[in-house]
Amino acid sequence: MSLYGTQQLVDGMRAVRQNTILMAGDVPEEHHAFRATPETRSVADTLVHIAWLWTADHLMHEELRLDSLDGFDFPALLATSAAEERVARSKAEIIDMLRGEGERAARWVEGLSDAFLSERISFPGGGSASRFEMLLGTKEHELQHRAQLTVLQRMVGIVPRSTGLA
Repeated sequence: MSLYGTQQLVDGMRAVRQNTILMAGDVPEEHHAFRATPETRSVADTLVHIAWLWTADHLMHEELRLDSLDGFDFPALLATSAAEERVARSKAEIIDMLRGEGERAARWVEGLSDAFLSERISFPGGGSASRFEMLLGTKEHELQHRAQLTVLQRMVGIVPRSTGLA
């Protein structure tokens, strides 16, 4: 019996992204440049990073179809993300990006076969994970950044909708 498979992952991806979009809508545009500290991502940077996350998965699993992360250039990947974060975008453009990239990723994952998702990717220094586990990790990564956004919302005086606690 499989309790959590591809469709549940895709449904979860869509639910997480929809809630991220709602959260993005709750932050007035005048707070998009807010940073907790000068060296951290702003609200806008974080939202663009979230929108961009699935691009990394598509690159590793679809375009390059890596079977090992040995030698993979993670600094270059992060530099690409940082470059996207630096592009000036309005609140509406960021929300459109979240919506479009989220749906593009969900449709891509929906089309992946069980055999493909079961393939193991080896990690530098040992260990491995299935492609499915790695994709699930990206959904969890989005939730980690949403937690950061919750803190940023509180810092600018917004009560996060998920808590309702003033």
